[in-house]
Amino acid sequence: MKPAAFAWERPDSLPALLARLAETPAGVKLIAGGQSLGPMLNLRLVEPALILDITGVPELRTARVEGDTFVLGACVTHADIEDGRVADLTGGALRRVAAAIAYRPVRNRGTVGGSLVHADPAADWVSALTALGAEVEIAGRTGRRTLPVERFVTGALSVALGADEILVAVRVPALPAGAAWGYVKHCAKIGEFAHAIGAVRLEPGADRGRAVIGAVEGPPVLLADARPLFGGRIGADFAARFDPRVADQALREAGMADAVERHIHVTVLGRAVAAAAAPDPRANTLPEAA
Repeated sequence: MKPAAFAWERPDSLPALLARLAETPAGVKLIAGGQSLGPMLNLRLVEPALILDITGVPELRTARVEGDTFVLGACVTHADIEDGRVADLTGGALRRVAAAIAYRPVRNRGTVGGSLVHADPAADWVSALTALGAEVEIAGRTGRRTLPVERFVTGALSVALGADEILVAVRVPALPAGAAWGYVKHCAKIGEFAHAIGAVRLEPGADRGRAVIGAVEGPPVLLADARPLFGGRIGADFAARFDPRVADQALREAGMADAVERHIHVTVLGRAVAAAAAPDPRANTLPEAA
């Protein structure tokens, strides 16, 4: 099947893009890497009258460091991060997540912003950036605003984005010295969509951390205060103190009734905790096949 006919434009500045978007908020789609929109067009799941190619906007393709925050333009690709073409204040956590996304051709074109806006529950950045405490920067004709990723992703394939707004950047805080990071996803086959994701960002020295259970039916299940997972405190022995019952209860409260499904997600989260405690940083982002 081929897509229905549509018009194509490539604005060369953010003001021009926002102006065009405000003129035609209905029947318009934005495209960067096209890894999500392309298949939807071919299957005629969407039939826009106009597609705006946002890769001509320089601001969206750049990355910069602002103090202890790493700012990624929406059109930065997974491969840009994987190959180290942009800075990484997370001690390599972002690079390891990027390197495990799908296959290299997808990583060459797929973008961070596109992944977040599409908000597929199985997408790596949705869970990883939630665990890292990242924010998104949103622009519209009336100005800019920021939202934590967990408030931006409102459901499966659903985000808090107005019809005349675009995601322009992702703001990722640096991982402080001594912080531990673990990210594990369970796939039927390496490179395919995840069936379960576990991610943790822990600071044993400060007794604080975040944990995420992803690839669920809606937005990721976030434990913004991860201490209950570890008996009430996050110390150097956090891996030994991990309590799967707390994670299971969080999934129950999120509406996951199937005990087998909960067991899979809790197991993957436990493996992310173990990865965070591993001395070899290469173990801290692991895909695994069934």
